[in-house]
This record gives sequence, structure tokens and C-alpha cells, in this order.
Amino acid sequence: MSSRDTHENRGHGRLGNVLSGVAVAVGCLLFLGGFAWGAVVYRPYTVPTDSMQPTVNPGDRVLAQRVSGNQVHRGDVVVFNDPVWGNEPMVKRVVGVGGDKIACCDRQGRLTVNGVPLDEPYLLQRGQAPVPVTTVPRGQLFMLGDNRQVSMDSRVHLSDADHGAVPSGEVAARVDAVVWPFGQLKQVGRPAAYAALPGGVSSPGPISWIASAVVAGALLILGGAAYGPIAGRRRRRAERRRVLVGA
Repeated sequence: MSSRDTHENRGHGRLGNVLSGVAVAVGCLLFLGGFAWGAVVYRPYTVPTDSMQPTVNPGDRVLAQRVSGNQVHRGDVVVFNDPVWGNEPMVKRVVGVGGDKIACCDRQGRLTVNGVPLDEPYLLQRGQAPVPVTTVPRGQLFMLGDNRQVSMDSRVHLSDADHGAVPSGEVAARVDAVVWPFGQLKQVGRPAAYAALPGGVSSPGPISWIASAVVAGALLILGGAAYGPIAGRRRRRAERRRVLVGA
């Protein structure tokens, strides 16, 4: 091999080392930045009961986006803590907001909101206990579980002063994804049934962007770190070939 070829190979090697270093640096920014972003935006919770099956199961670890009560829309699965209901965080689905008229059921056994029947494919079982027509007070939220057969929700508290509703200020977060157990990893979507009602449904949280940043960062770190050993192995093979040719 000529000295010119050797010089070019060294130049390519230096460029490769620079690029691999840049890849690792960018990867670290994405990886750590994704986790930092997630820590600011989301809070982890463990679901305590089976009242929200099949959307989330007891013992599931979920990520819930930190939101205020005025950011909550119908159909959201939220984490809240109402002293009247108990002294621990609870997970339920918002089916009505302030001013809504809630009733159950129509002839097909569907819940109605302001007279509009809802198709709720997320329910564990069809059929639910009748609910008399009730108007949700302003600034309150009407909560039901997806497992209506066992859920202790707004229906149980209808005789309370707030007609079973929960103050919107008690909401701490909105569930966006199930992250554990790993085999049950999934995002919690926004039900289409509520999209036609005034206000529509809430926008998806940034969980997909955060996950993409973490995965992309990990791949860049691994790829950049792997460049040195791979390049070194190739150089050694090339040197052995030159020795054999020279011999």
C-alpha cells in the first residue's frame, strides 16, 4: 500500500472517530433529555383496583401527564384524590363535565350525556346500573370506572352535595400510557365516542415523542460506541492481508 493510501485511510479513520463521537454526544442528549422531559411532564402511578379494567388492570404501572382540572375533557382517564371518596389516588374515566346531564340508560343500555348516547367499546362488560338524570355542577367532573360492575364511582356518591361529582381541582394527572408489565405496554387513547360532544377530546400527550427521543438516543449511543471496535477490527484485518500479500 502506498503512503498516499495510508494517509487517506488515516484521514477516514479520524473522520469516523469524530462522527462516532458526535453520534454518542447527540445520543446522550436525546436519551437523557427524553428522560428529563418525561420526568417533568409525567408522573408514575400504580393502579390500585380492578375498577378500570380492561383499560388498566390492578397493579399496572401507568404514566400520567401532569394537568390541571381545566385541561380535562370527557373521555379522559384521570388520577385524582377526593377526600370524600378516600385518602388515596384513584383512577377513573371522566364521562361528564360541569353543566352536563348524565343518565343511564337508553334502550340499548348506553350511557347518555346531554341526551347523546355513547358507544363505549372500552367497557369490560355491557350493562350497567341505572343512573337517574343528574346535572354535573359547574367546576365538577362526573367519574365512572370502565368495569362498571364493580367500580365505586360517581354513582355511589349521587346523594352527596355534589351529586357524585368530583371538583376538577382534585385532578392531578391524565393517564397516557401503561408502561408495566412490559408485555402490556400500550397508550391509553382518547375515545371517539366523546369527540362529537362540545369541547371534543383532549390532545394526545407527548409520550410518543419522549419514547422516540429515548430510543433514538440509545441507538446513536450504541452505534457511536460500536464504531471504534468495528473500525479497529477492520484495520487489523487489512493489515493482516497486506502482510500476507507482501509475503
